[in-house]
Amino acid sequence: MGVMRVVVTGASGNAGTSVVKALAADRKVTDLLGIARRLPALHIPGVRWAETDIEPGRGDLAALFAGADAVVHLAWKFQPTHDPVATWRTNVLGSINVFEACARAGVPALVHASSVGAYSPGPGDGRPVDESWPTHGWPGAAYTREKAYLERYLDGFQLAHPGLRVVRMRPAFLFKREAASEQGRIFAGPFLPWRLIRPGLLPALPAVSGLRFQALHTDDAAAAYRAAVVRPVRGPFNLVADPVLDTAAVAGLLHARTLPLPAGAARA
Repeated sequence: MGVMRVVVTGASGNAGTSVVKALAADRKVTDLLGIARRLPALHIPGVRWAETDIEPGRGDLAALFAGADAVVHLAWKFQPTHDPVATWRTNVLGSINVFEACARAGVPALVHASSVGAYSPGPGDGRPVDESWPTHGWPGAAYTREKAYLERYLDGFQLAHPGLRVVRMRPAFLFKREAASEQGRIFAGPFLPWRLIRPGLLPALPAVSGLRFQALHTDDAAAAYRAAVVRPVRGPFNLVADPVLDTAAVAGLLHARTLPLPAGAARA
């Protein structure tokens, strides 16, 4: 068995910890480096850690990527949502910094965490779409603008570096128990009483008109990332699970009732 060296950015986050665990458990992966802005207080057997920021001028990513067989790019700043300049600097400029560092270091494979949020609004009849659906995002949210911009950047990047295998993973919402409090702050802010988010304790949920989404357990997504690293695949892949959810489905899981809320009020 040869040496397979893999580097993971954003390795200490919700997706990152699951991805590095999945890779560490794969016998094909013999050297695994996790990159994080701050070294995490956790030990995952087989994982080495490096502390650096992906933003331009913050660290020598090409040096960290040197000799890697694959880079999995998961690093992403969700907060502060009220400061799109700050998130753009990390998410867009930082991601471009990662891509270009891969090219400079001669990394043969890049697995990028895009999102279903990169897609343009879906068809009016609600039918599902595949990976060929346009990825222009939605202009009303920084997250979707940033994910869509990076899809366009990768279009040109792949033309400039045809020998570099690029995989674009487009996951739905990723959830796991260990990251519940972090995800609560991201998706609902500090004002929702998360101690009540369990069956029978939450009296009601706002029913947002037209809201439909899909979710996936983070560990299942991690298995897909592992496969994208060790198998010779390229291109985009949706990572979602059935069924399609709405507020009524979530309320049913929590034994709560729903309260109607217009979509415009939810966006506000």
